[in-house]
Amino acid sequence: MRVNRREWLAAAAGSLAPLGARASAPTAAPGPRMGVVIHSYGLRAAAGGEKPLGDPKTFLDYCHSLEAGGIQTALGARPDDYADQLRASAAEYKMYVEGSIGLPKDAADVDRFTAEVRTTKRCGASLFRTVLMNGRRYEAFNTIEAFRTFFAKAKQSLALARPVVEKHDVRMAVENHKDLRAADQAELIAKQDSPLVGVCVDTGNNLALLENPLRTVEILAPLALTSHVKDMGVEEYAGGFLLSEVPLGTGFLDLPAIVAVLRKARPGITLNLEMITRDPLKIPCLTPQYWATLEEIPARQLAETLTLVRAKAAALPRVTPLAAAERVTREDENVRRCLRYAREKLGA
Repeated sequence: MRVNRREWLAAAAGSLAPLGARASAPTAAPGPRMGVVIHSYGLRAAAGGEKPLGDPKTFLDYCHSLEAGGIQTALGARPDDYADQLRASAAEYKMYVEGSIGLPKDAADVDRFTAEVRTTKRCGASLFRTVLMNGRRYEAFNTIEAFRTFFAKAKQSLALARPVVEKHDVRMAVENHKDLRAADQAELIAKQDSPLVGVCVDTGNNLALLENPLRTVEILAPLALTSHVKDMGVEEYAGGFLLSEVPLGTGFLDLPAIVAVLRKARPGITLNLEMITRDPLKIPCLTPQYWATLEEIPARQLAETLTLVRAKAAALPRVTPLAAAERVTREDENVRRCLRYAREKLGA
C-alpha cells in the first residue's frame, strides 16, 4: 500500500470539478456488504438498557439482524475469552469486525494503546480506525500556533503508535475528522511509509473545511484502508452554513461515483455506514474564529461552497424537538433506510 508523495499529488490534481458537481465515474464491481459504525447508533448506545449497543457483542448481533456486513466499534481491552467469543460470532455470521482506538497521548499511554491493539487482533479485526483529534479544528483552536502545537503532538502520537501496530500486524486507519485538509492528511500518512498505516476515508467530513467531497475521496483513496460512508445535506445560516448527515441517497453527494473511486483505488475496501442522527452542525465559515487556522484556503473555495449551499439548501431534520424514544426510533429507521440504499444502489 506504499504511496509516495508524487502519487498523492497526482491524485490531488486529478479532480478539478466544481464543488458539488456530479461527476461520471466507472461502475465498480460490488464489494462486501456495508457495515455499520457504532456512531450510527449514538442515541441508542447512550440510552443504555438491558442490551446496550456499546457492548461489541450486542452490537454485532444487532447489526447481523440488519443484514449488515460488519461493524466498526470500540473494542477496548478485553479478556481473551470475550474476544474469542466475538471472533467466533463474527465468523458464524460471515461478518467483519473493525476496531476504534484512540492514539497514545504520550509514552505513558502506550501500554493502554497496546492492550487495545492486542484485543482488536484477538477479536479477528485486521484494522482499527483512529483520529488525530476528537474535536473540530475551527472550534478547538483560536490561533494558528495552537493548531501547530496540536499537529506536532499528533505526529508524536503516530510515532508512538506505529511500532505497536507493526509488532502486532494490525492496520491503523486515520480518519479525516474535520482536522486536516485532504492533501495535508495524505502527506502526513504517506510520510509514515508503512503498509499498516493508512486512512479511514470519511466521505462528508471535509466539506466542513470547504473541500469538494469527491476530490477529498480522490486524494485519500490511494491510502484508504477503510471508510465512513455518509450523505450530506446543507442549510444556510447567518454565520455560514449548517451541515448534517442524512439518509443515503437523500443528500447531494454523488455516492455511486465516490464509491467507485474508493473501489478502483482499493478493491475490496469495506464501506461502513456512519449515519449520525442529530441536529445539524454549524460550519461558521463567515466568522473570524473559523479562519484563525485556515487562512490558506483560497477565497474561490469559499465562494464555491456557499454557491453550493444556496443551490442545495433544504430544511434539515432536527432531533431536539423529539422525545427520547422517538429519537431512538428515528435513528434506527435512518440506518435501515441507508442499508437498503446501499444494497440497491451501491452493491454493498
